[in-house]
Amino acid sequence: MNITQFEQYISILFGEELLTQIEDEYGFTNKTDDEIRKIGYATNLSLETIEEAKKHDVDLMVTHHDAWDFIYGLKEACIEKLKEYDISHFWIHAPLDYVEFGTCTSLMNVLGVDSIIKYSVYQNNSLPGIGEYNKELSFHELVEKMSEKLKEPIRAWQYNDKAVKKIGVLTGAGNSSDAMKMAVEEGCDTYITGEVNLYTIQYAQFVGINLLVGSHTFTEIFGVESLAYKLKALEPSITLTLLPETHFEVM
Repeated sequence: MNITQFEQYISILFGEELLTQIEDEYGFTNKTDDEIRKIGYATNLSLETIEEAKKHDVDLMVTHHDAWDFIYGLKEACIEKLKEYDISHFWIHAPLDYVEFGTCTSLMNVLGVDSIIKYSVYQNNSLPGIGEYNKELSFHELVEKMSEKLKEPIRAWQYNDKAVKKIGVLTGAGNSSDAMKMAVEEGCDTYITGEVNLYTIQYAQFVGINLLVGSHTFTEIFGVESLAYKLKALEPSITLTLLPETHFEVM
């Protein structure tokens, strides 16, 4: 597979409407002319993941996040390393959050949700995905399941006595009360996200919705993994490797 074929596959998987809905939310940080035989995937572009890509002989890195401009100097350092190692890098942010197989849907699938009632969408703001279990489970069971799947401790606040049945999920920085309000209006007993602040906790307590918070990185990795396997389904000749990232957000 070459870069042109890869770009065609991205268009097939996401559709032009979603790719143009929010500008500047995907693209290449570095391109090479090399044949793509191995794709390495991770949530973040960082010096850590680039070194992992080099170690695993990756031709193309696919991540959810580019190197953030407000982490001053990181993007330039990453570009320098990518060029040194002759590795291409592609990132896709908002489209992966809002495509049907994306970050929120993938986390719900990993958590064993039986019915996805609403997909996460962007309507002037990020709205959570809504999922439901056929069989109720206890709050403790869901906490244990999420911690096991993310392979990290999670933070949990239990603000009602109900069994868990219906959940709202907004991976990554889903800590706004606007997003949580929609989950409440949809009748969710539990809200799951990847970041938290004082106001997130206060609102959850006020409205009586349980709150589960993993890391930004590891609530979103399953969406990147879903994309990687979609690409392999279109191009079976490629191999995939997960690029390990440190669980430093929850130490």
